Amino acid sequence: MSWKQTIDERKEIILATASIDGNPNAIVVISMGIMDDKLLIGACVMNKTLENLRANNRVVVVAKDNGEYYRIKGTALIQTAGNYFDHIYKNSNPPMPKAVIVIDIVEVFDLDKQQIVTL
Repeated sequence: MSWKQTIDERKEIILATASIDGNPNAIVVISMGIMDDKLLIGACVMNKTLENLRANNRVVVVAKDNGEYYRIKGTALIQTAGNYFDHIYKNSNPPMPKAVIVIDIVEVFDLDKQQIVTL
């Protein structure tokens, strides 16, 4: 199985952020898949997460599928309009995201094999 399958559309993943002064926050979110090599997450009710992202755009995602675990590091951007937002809005059921979190993936680490995975 590929690491990309662990973050396929509609999979539960854990998104971790930190405030500007380093206070961590983690939340279970639903992946909306990958588009243009970016991980997309619809933002509905995640006030602390969005507040953290506005101050510190570095994120970590932990994903698990069929006994395989990955840690994905990246930088995030919040969008309320545009291609990514339109895609998420159309594919949400019911359509409700107020924004989309667009994560530029910079590193994938296989937690079982203890090694970096090629993007």
